Amino acid sequence: MASFNRRNFLAALPVIPLTRAVPFSENQPQHSNRKQSLKISLNAYSFNDMLMKKKITTHELIDFCSTTGFDAIDMTGYYFSTYPEVPTDKEIFEFKRHAHARGLSISGTGVRNEFSYAEDALLNKEIELVLKWIEVAAKLGAPVLRIFTAKKYYTGEERKVIFDRLVKSISRCLEKASAYGIILGIQNHNDFLRTYEETKELIDAINSPWLGLVLDTGSFISNDPYRDIEKSIPMAVNWQFKEKLPIQGVQTVMDIPKLCQLIKNSEYKGFVPIETLGLNEPLREVPIFFEKVKKQLLD
Repeated sequence: MASFNRRNFLAALPVIPLTRAVPFSENQPQHSNRKQSLKISLNAYSFNDMLMKKKITTHELIDFCSTTGFDAIDMTGYYFSTYPEVPTDKEIFEFKRHAHARGLSISGTGVRNEFSYAEDALLNKEIELVLKWIEVAAKLGAPVLRIFTAKKYYTGEERKVIFDRLVKSISRCLEKASAYGIILGIQNHNDFLRTYEETKELIDAINSPWLGLVLDTGSFISNDPYRDIEKSIPMAVNWQFKEKLPIQGVQTVMDIPKLCQLIKNSEYKGFVPIETLGLNEPLREVPIFFEKVKKQLLD
């Protein structure tokens, strides 16, 4: 890592104080404080290029998150050394230990699966991928494992066939997920799922407390994606809070105050991972985006 000096990098970062918990008092109202119940995480895909090119390690990314002020990190499975095979316990536990030492939770992890295959051998391989990573998520202490549905958008009778295949595949995975205490989070990703209605139809068809939505704010294809996001929040078990979203086919800068208000007006509690494109300069861009979201979501 000749191009990356961890000591100089950390020394150059601004010191951002972490929010302190307010001690409980019997005289205080006994209801939840939504600001305190929302916590900002970093989706590691924001550093995809640097991670893939070995310009930064997963442990150095943890250091970055801690110094920047994040509450957690969402470490997608791609960035462990053996993916798609599961990492060793040593790698998993060293990552977990380092996050704990830096005061970070692990808000989630994820895999890149494809459940549309008609061939049993191919479909079973994809299911097995998810089953293996359920165990990884449990070892990491990550409450949510992000999964996908199908990479293509289908219509008509073909969509019904794929829909049934998705229901059966995800249901098979949920048997193990529930046994390990892991929530499977389907991500709407402008693929098989493009709208709120399509997403709800699939989640309702499976109807499991161990299944929810990784709410991808940048991937609903509709006339009013903010409306789709708002209606989808009750299904959310995790997020991908992105910089942009498509409006009438045009990539548009996210209205951060509007999106944060939708979240604060809802009953959602927990982690809100943010994600930048990961293509330019995340060391500079992520802290800027973090501060914008923090100001609207927590301040």
